[in-house]
Amino acid sequence: MNCISINLKKEEILIKIDDNSTQENIKQELRTKIVELKKLYQDERTPIRVAGKILEEEEMKEIEEIIKREIDVEVNFNSPTELGLHSIMRSYKKDIEVSKTIFHKGSLRSGQKIESEGSIVIIGDVNSGAEVIAADNIAIIGTLRGLAHAGAKGNKEAIITASELDTVQLRISNIVKEISKEDNEIGKYVYIYVEEDKIIIEKQ
Repeated sequence: MNCISINLKKEEILIKIDDNSTQENIKQELRTKIVELKKLYQDERTPIRVAGKILEEEEMKEIEEIIKREIDVEVNFNSPTELGLHSIMRSYKKDIEVSKTIFHKGSLRSGQKIESEGSIVIIGDVNSGAEVIAADNIAIIGTLRGLAHAGAKGNKEAIITASELDTVQLRISNIVKEISKEDNEIGKYVYIYVEEDKIIIEKQ
């Protein structure tokens, strides 16, 4: 299995999880290794930090429970709980048909930002200076003038759709496309996706 490595550091214990591990394998191996790790603990309470694979909130809870069942210690996770443009990029594919979706009714003004661990539907415009960031898909029932970053955790299967395009840049996963005047004039109802590591814009 070997999907977990444990490193004893001066001020913490680092548990590193392999990017390609399944949650079941992680839990199974962790249960074995945490019993061994417990033997090293005496009276000290050296905190544990979990790094490596980006985990969803439910996965983090399960891992924390397994650790705390054996060792009463502080557990910290490197996985970002919220997305940002500078979040660490790791390639993984997610079934977009079962993606969690949030809906926002109304236009986004300059300076506003919406982020999601799943997909986002905006019923309104995304104005210049506004940002929409999603781990999966972005659908805008209105005009996209601001920044849309789909697949923000590395999901190149993610898509962006908009009723109309009038922006300067698009992002899917770690791929960026600067938008030309011709791209913005492609027409209404655009479908944006990645093919061979390039962002493609199609009229629906």
